Amino acid sequence: MSVKPQSFKTWFKSGAPWVWMNAGAVSIAVIMTLGLLMVIAVRGLGHFWPADVIEASYQVPGQEPRLIAGELVQSEEIPRTRLASAGLPVANEGAEFMTRQLYKVGNRDLFGSDFTWVVSEWMKDVHHPENMVVLERREWGNFYGYLLAVKEEGQVVATGDKAWAEFLSRMQRANLLVEEIAALEKKDIGRINHGLEQLRLKNRSLELDGRLDDAAKAKLAAEREQWNAEYSVLETRLMELRHEVERDTVRMRSSDGREQDIHLSKIVRAFQPNALSLTGKLSHYAEKLWEFVSDEPREANTEGGVFPAIFGTVLMTLIMAVIVTPFGVIAAVYLREYAKQGLLTQIIRVAVNNLAGVPAIVYGVFGLGFFVYVLGGSIDQLFFPEALPAPTFGTPGLMWASITLAILTLPVVIVATEEGLARIPRMIREGSLALGATKSETLWRVVIPMASPAMMTGLILAVARAAGEVAPLMLVGVVKLAPALPLDGNYPYLHLDQKIMHLGFHIYDVGFQSPNVEAARPLVYATALLLVMVIASLNFSAVYIRNHLREKYKALDS
Repeated sequence: MSVKPQSFKTWFKSGAPWVWMNAGAVSIAVIMTLGLLMVIAVRGLGHFWPADVIEASYQVPGQEPRLIAGELVQSEEIPRTRLASAGLPVANEGAEFMTRQLYKVGNRDLFGSDFTWVVSEWMKDVHHPENMVVLERREWGNFYGYLLAVKEEGQVVATGDKAWAEFLSRMQRANLLVEEIAALEKKDIGRINHGLEQLRLKNRSLELDGRLDDAAKAKLAAEREQWNAEYSVLETRLMELRHEVERDTVRMRSSDGREQDIHLSKIVRAFQPNALSLTGKLSHYAEKLWEFVSDEPREANTEGGVFPAIFGTVLMTLIMAVIVTPFGVIAAVYLREYAKQGLLTQIIRVAVNNLAGVPAIVYGVFGLGFFVYVLGGSIDQLFFPEALPAPTFGTPGLMWASITLAILTLPVVIVATEEGLARIPRMIREGSLALGATKSETLWRVVIPMASPAMMTGLILAVARAAGEVAPLMLVGVVKLAPALPLDGNYPYLHLDQKIMHLGFHIYDVGFQSPNVEAARPLVYATALLLVMVIASLNFSAVYIRNHLREKYKALDS
């Protein structure tokens, strides 16, 4: 059916084409975003599924065959000429393309690498042995092989069919001992080390003040002796636990026939993937997911969890929000309610708007130069002279990272709050003043509460930007590995001078700085998905509060 020219002009002038165009653009953006999240989720979350392990005979033409065992990671079709150019003995005749596969073979201490490429056409006798064992180790990655025997103090206690059940029982005991050792080292011995360090600083402070007399020395020595006595008891217990945890070993055989003994204390988890039922695989998957979000990283951040990074990201964002909100609101209130609306005020608004477009790395350089070196160095000179030359606040840390992000997001909060204040009808202000309220009472009891949804909008935008920033944080407090949390049981409990981990920097480090790229690749997707979920959780919390405030003051606004 054709459209008359007059009807087409009317339809075009009505604005309907632009509506459809905007709707299409929004639909495309939503589809692309959901598609991206789906790709990240599939590639990241699929990493934790217990894949079947194959064993096969692999023979490159002209070479001796060898046995390989591992998990299929990637498969691709490549031209036969490309294999020939790589030095492989590929015949000229045959199909144009051949299949190349990447297998995770583990046993890095034996083979030198966790992954190997093979040509699938050269693999023979591919099978899935049910007794194939996968050991997740604290060092050297996974071990793929067969369980031969369980040993206690070097003596064999179980072999054959009884070995697997005995192994699982003793491994559970070993993991409990490892957890007890970790708790002893981090909490109890960490508390003692903190106390001894405080005594050292107190001794140095008294020495600088000229008050380190014999009585003070005796008192400090008595306290030090008390700490040392408590440490001696814990050290004895620690030695006992380490001896107990090193008691049991397992005898394993790799796919190429080599045998070795592995201490159970070096093993995190053991399972037989080819023998697992669907329920067993789901249980293993849930266990691995929980480990990812609750444990510390290991193996150069390519194994274990990312809990320190989650904690650091959330804590830094919350501190940033606490800092930026009052300053942003006060600045917006002054500009809108008190400042004389003239050229100077317009210049300030232009400057605030321009600050929102400054590259984030510039804020990082400013934070490093001013906050860390100037302000932090001055704080060390005034309040922590006993710790010098070792810096306390004169080095990148949690507080400077949070303040730098607060400065970075301050323009967003100011602009959003100003717009909220501007939308409040003048008659509401005049009505409050007419009833006898002062200007300040009108402001704090009427205007600001009604503008609170706009403030929350600014905070949401600030959190969304701050939680995903990486470049400035690399300069002012975020590091590759900081398993010790800045919040613990040692006074002052929240250590603002401590360095932290961050999910965004963790993604960069794992994806581009890892020595084991193939092992780190799935964790990049998983950590990226986790970062999106953390930012979404923070934003949804702020959106819920904003909607609640909007409903609360809707009657007054109308």
